Amino acid sequence: MALVYVGVCSHGPGITGRADQADPDVRDRFYAAFDDMRVAIEATEPDALVVVAAEHFANFFMDNMPAFAIGMAEFYPGPVEDAEWLRVEPFRVPGNRDLSLRLITEVMQTVDVAYAEEWRFDHGIAVPLHFLTPRFDLPVVPVNVNCQGPPLAPLHRAWDLGQALRRAADSVPERIALVGTGGISHWPATPDSGRINLEWDRDFMARWCADDREALIGYSDEEIYADAGQGGFEIRTYIAAAGAAHGAAGPAIGTVHFFEPIPIFAVTCTVASYRL
Repeated sequence: MALVYVGVCSHGPGITGRADQADPDVRDRFYAAFDDMRVAIEATEPDALVVVAAEHFANFFMDNMPAFAIGMAEFYPGPVEDAEWLRVEPFRVPGNRDLSLRLITEVMQTVDVAYAEEWRFDHGIAVPLHFLTPRFDLPVVPVNVNCQGPPLAPLHRAWDLGQALRRAADSVPERIALVGTGGISHWPATPDSGRINLEWDRDFMARWCADDREALIGYSDEEIYADAGQGGFEIRTYIAAAGAAHGAAGPAIGTVHFFEPIPIFAVTCTVASYRL
């Protein structure tokens, strides 16, 4: 059928796990933006949700670290983390193995990807699903982009992955929604945790809203590390979403629905989407 929705959102574990420590007004407005995103996705009546995320050494490690991987399982359990710590109840999300197989086959026409028939979701997918599919009943196709263990795929390859996912979604009869999820600037699991480079984040999201390929892939990893921390490497998931939104007619139009730093969540919390 077609790709019917493209958006991005933050996924830090503090978003659920440290909710009681955040400013209630800012937190509640962030949660409301998540709920608006849920409503917008549901309005497109998707048959499946493709989630492009950065996995955190829960399933892939340095003995086998694919640049890109797509899930091909009948279901996905989670969260990997302690449920009481993350404050996300244990769940079992349906997959769609046949759909995954068809998407992977089409993606492989232009981008090499690994696949996984077993996959436990960590906070990178669990937190967004907690808000976007609270009944955990919408079939999910997870897509992992290695943002943790260098060498990392160049940014232009993340864009190419998004373009391949767009072609794959347009090749199947199902209606596909896609969400990219990660951080912008953040320094997780370091003494700088909670630090946020708001100016850098604003600039990046302006490039994202413009769906400007050359601007989005114009960063070097050295610049990202210096200005946005090691967590900034996760912009690859946002760039993949931008590549997916960029159709034959050219750039999509992006809108930021929520964008505010919440230091206890360790990131500029963001919800944004494209008009396709």
